[in-house]
Amino acid sequence: MITPRIRMAGALLGAAMLTLTACGSGDSGGGEGDKVALTYRIWDEQQRVGYDKIMAAFEKANPAIDVTIEVLPWDQYWTKLTADAVAGTAPDLFWMNTGQFPEYVTKGVLADLSALKLDTAAYDKNVVESYTHEGKLYGVPKDLGIVGLLYNKDLFERAGVEMPETLTWKADGSGTFLDLARKLTVDEGGKHPGEDGFDPAKVKTYGFASWNHYQTQWMNWVVSNGGKLLDKPFGAYAFNDAASVQALQFGVDLVNKHHVSPPATRTNPPTGKATEMFQAGEVAMFPANNALLPFVAPESTFEIGVAMMPEGPAGRAVNINGLSEAVYAKTDHPDEAIKLAAYLSTREPQKLMADEGFVIPALGGLSQGYVDYWKTKKIDVAPYLKQTEGTTFNLPVTTGFPGFEPKLNQIFNEMYLGKITPQQAADQAVTEGNATIK
Repeated sequence: MITPRIRMAGALLGAAMLTLTACGSGDSGGGEGDKVALTYRIWDEQQRVGYDKIMAAFEKANPAIDVTIEVLPWDQYWTKLTADAVAGTAPDLFWMNTGQFPEYVTKGVLADLSALKLDTAAYDKNVVESYTHEGKLYGVPKDLGIVGLLYNKDLFERAGVEMPETLTWKADGSGTFLDLARKLTVDEGGKHPGEDGFDPAKVKTYGFASWNHYQTQWMNWVVSNGGKLLDKPFGAYAFNDAASVQALQFGVDLVNKHHVSPPATRTNPPTGKATEMFQAGEVAMFPANNALLPFVAPESTFEIGVAMMPEGPAGRAVNINGLSEAVYAKTDHPDEAIKLAAYLSTREPQKLMADEGFVIPALGGLSQGYVDYWKTKKIDVAPYLKQTEGTTFNLPVTTGFPGFEPKLNQIFNEMYLGKITPQQAADQAVTEGNATIK
């Protein structure tokens, strides 16, 4: 699914880690000759199916190690991980994401994985960069989530249009993207935006979903318009420059000026329904992380297409948000934990997760299995992969983001509602965000 919003307050981890004990994680079981028990924590029940097979293969090759997979729902995952890290009882290995990484690595929770001697050039560069701090890697690159453009082929056919190979946009509304969105937007009277009699209050089908979701929406507009999110990794927020604000204005205009996107009253987080509107056939084009497919595809009654994101004035720029496999720095079983981390970095487990359609693996040369799997579901995901050949960027990698994220959403909700201007929103958000950086 679309990678969920980060909800844990980074301040909690920062304050609590001041009292971090020296206790280790896990229960080893007992005397000499007993198996070592490792705990591996994740948040996706669907991927558990693949990891059951992966851990079975690891245990067969390492009969002295038992691995227990622990699945916690996203809403509980980070709160529990923080509490466990504070108590010195965190799991031996666990999933880490970009937004949380700076908090955990700077508080000493994550083990330095230099001992693995990974050939980082073999993995996606964005994922490697996301989990590198002061020249050291603190997470085994696991997968990459890429933003692409899902579209409803039935609505395209009904509108008599086709998805072009390349879509373009400019802040002034020129380009092929907005024109296509207008053709796909229709009110209850059959009128399109720009036509006499079109009623924006009675839209039956929207051409696009522009909403307050940073990973799949406005951050992509910003970078493809020549703006920047941070001045440097682990640096300060910078998206209140002219190019960034222009891009934010474009995203808001799709809703409030051009009327090709649903109103923010229906889409603003935390209770917005943009994904549900796409599934219900009310939205024709929907930017989404490829990880959404296992959740959206089975529930959709129409054929889903995948296209590359529109090109902006600075070209196409898409977010890559990959996960990593982290090792707890205070695990009771560092040798065994590193051995499992080493295995997870190899071809066999990453290929399995690709071939069964769970993820695009971070290890290069294995993505064809992912493409082939989704072909069996009548979805061509190749455009997702093609985008990795162009400009890609990471989510902001800097401290304080988990605590800043709710405030960022609050400010940008007001912007999408039209209550404050994009310049006001950006200035306020940058000021608030930079105050959280340590």
